[in-house]
Amino acid sequence: MARIGFVGLGVMGFPMAGHLVKAGHDVAVYNRTLEKSARWAAEHGGRACSVPREVAAASDVVMVCVGNDDDVRSVVNGSDGVLAGLRRGGILVDHTTTSAVLARELAGSAAAAGVGFVDAPVSGGQAGAENGVLTVMCGADDEDVYVRARDVIMSYARACERLGAAGSGQLAKMVNQICIAGIVEGLSEGINFAQRAGLDVEQLVAVISQGAAGSWQMVNRSSTMARDEFNFGFAVEWMRKDLGFCLEEARRNGAKLPVTELVDGFYAEVEAMGGRRWDTSSLIARLR
Repeated sequence: MARIGFVGLGVMGFPMAGHLVKAGHDVAVYNRTLEKSARWAAEHGGRACSVPREVAAASDVVMVCVGNDDDVRSVVNGSDGVLAGLRRGGILVDHTTTSAVLARELAGSAAAAGVGFVDAPVSGGQAGAENGVLTVMCGADDEDVYVRARDVIMSYARACERLGAAGSGQLAKMVNQICIAGIVEGLSEGINFAQRAGLDVEQLVAVISQGAAGSWQMVNRSSTMARDEFNFGFAVEWMRKDLGFCLEEARRNGAKLPVTELVDGFYAEVEAMGGRRWDTSSLIARLR
């Protein structure tokens, strides 16, 4: 059993923290909406705290899973932040998808406080969090810190890999989102084409998903895309946030992302249609 803290109990963090309890850890939690912390504690038996510093003071490793760069800074820094309560030798793990710039900033702040740091964005969505089968991409300056963190992370992951120094996890997540963006647009165009051609989408997918065109998106999203059902999953507004990180980093490193830039524009069209909170598979809606 380890003493673990979890900050951020959204659609991902709530079940992730629950898996830590199931793995036998002593867990303290914080959420900006304190009622959610209390509800989590009542459901899982952990401890609800009033500020992130209180979580950190009761923990050896603290996980953070919030919304964006500014949200991370708000719970990590300051007199009530995680770094104010985490003892020297502790570890801060950030599961939020952020900029690589922030990851390196946090690594420096943590080192100054005598704390290890791992940037560890996740892939697998709400279902992956609930089922404890997330894929976690990590960056850490210290291999030993990563190994200690990985032992905890595997409570809700099926794959966890260190890709390099601090910031590498966020860069890997950017690659993940770049690949997904292209796949979802191709799937959207394919399904729309199939419907206009009079093909049965379910029958079609049963065949082509077994070949080179097959993908997680095809298997898990094609049927709902065909029915124009998007009220679930990873929201368009969050995908646009992530693609913004990709495009910003590409401007720094010189990478060309023509398709990513195009698809980001398509998602902007979906937002204009009222689809800010729709699942990312809603790209097909703009083709109707």
